[in-house]
Amino acid sequence: MDQTFPMRIIARIHSDFPSKFGIPRQSGLIDALRATIVFEPEYRSPDALRGLEGYSHIWLLWQFSGALREGWSPTVRPPRLGGNVRMGVFATRSPFRPNAIGLSSVRLVGIETGGARGPLLHVAGADLMDGSPIFDIKPYLPYTDCHPDAAGGFAFQSREGVLRVDFPAPLLEAVPPDRREGLLAVLAQDPRPAYQKEPGRVYGFEFAGLEVRFSVDGGTLLVRGVVPSSREAPG
Repeated sequence: MDQTFPMRIIARIHSDFPSKFGIPRQSGLIDALRATIVFEPEYRSPDALRGLEGYSHIWLLWQFSGALREGWSPTVRPPRLGGNVRMGVFATRSPFRPNAIGLSSVRLVGIETGGARGPLLHVAGADLMDGSPIFDIKPYLPYTDCHPDAAGGFAFQSREGVLRVDFPAPLLEAVPPDRREGLLAVLAQDPRPAYQKEPGRVYGFEFAGLEVRFSVDGGTLLVRGVVPSSREAPG
């Protein structure tokens, strides 16, 4: 029996992250981050979105396109545990799974129906890399999808505090005003890999057409440079 099932890409997301580094570890952590969902030509039908405007949040079913591997392993090393402890792949949200599928809950900011690429979905709080393929979109139902008393397992127990961000004013001025709040929130969440905690080491990641360089000492993150990225900013 054939155990494969074809999946159609219905849309792609356009975000400020052209690579994996710096992307929030979970959806919904940083509401200030904005992204746009652009449907593939075959699915650009306003009728397919009829009624969606009544929902505040939606689910995205998407592909970890930046973390594809051949084969799979029953255990992975979660970064939140320092990368030294193995846990069952189904007890984690690791991208290295039998099927490289991600699930994210994002806030629906608005629906734009005009333009050559319309309709477009503008969302907040996404944790997807720019260009990630989306397989499906479903409405978030608070009466059944929200479980306030749910146990968080090791992922909840290993949560870290928020860093204080020292962003010198001349460097901050290089960031577009409508991107500053989101970038500050990304930095405060400590975008370093959990297994790399070297004081004084300079890290860098791309965001909104810029390369942001920083170091961390104790509980303070110091931005050391903001320069144009060699890649074109996502549209």
